[in-house]
Amino acid sequence: MKKRLLLISNSTNAGELYLEWPRQYIKEFLEGSGVKRILFLPYAGISLDHTDVERSYDVYEQRVNQVFLSLGYEICSIHREPDPVEAVENAQAIAVGGGNTFHLVYKMHELGLMAAIHQRAQEGIPYLGWSAGANVACPTLMTTNDMPIIQPESFNCLHLVPFQINPHYLDAHPEGHGGETRQQRIEEFLLVNRGTFVAGLREGTLLQVEGDQIHLKGKRPMRVFRYGRDPEEFEPGSNINLLMDYA
Repeated sequence: MKKRLLLISNSTNAGELYLEWPRQYIKEFLEGSGVKRILFLPYAGISLDHTDVERSYDVYEQRVNQVFLSLGYEICSIHREPDPVEAVENAQAIAVGGGNTFHLVYKMHELGLMAAIHQRAQEGIPYLGWSAGANVACPTLMTTNDMPIIQPESFNCLHLVPFQINPHYLDAHPEGHGGETRQQRIEEFLLVNRGTFVAGLREGTLLQVEGDQIHLKGKRPMRVFRYGRDPEEFEPGSNINLLMDYA
């Protein structure tokens, strides 16, 4: 079976409802798959309830489930499962929500989910993730924008694609801000990790992978970085298979 991934830069655009802009893409991605229930990983969403981490998972599950129920699917959060690895092994599809990538990766390693999800995705079950959930589909978490609030066992992630994603990619350098731009941060990464691409995935865009084919969807271009070369811009609908071919 061919690998099927939907890697979304962000959940919500300014002034929109939660998961509003990618809703049609999610619907099209899951149509005809036979999926009824989706296993959800809430572990990045620890800021929705500051008093209790477990409660924040409940809140996150409810929020996501409202959206997916409107599309005809039921969300079942993995934090309720007595055996998370078995839940992955039996899942019809997997969704990974955004939030803090370090905490998400910490929990995925702690629970032994990296290998299990990698195997199921390679078998062809649909995998979709937004923000941190897109980050963890990469070889490592090293192009996240998040603060390292906890130390995971490893920076290694699912390696479902051979390149790195920087979600929420921004071109702007705010007036009066003396820190590095996003481009400079990515170029720092490439200086010490030269053998990879980084896809700067702007908000309102996503990458869809079907087997060895990849497509950029949305209304904005993507910026691709490689060591020693100027960044390149790719419009939605253009050929971006170089991301999958590079090794």
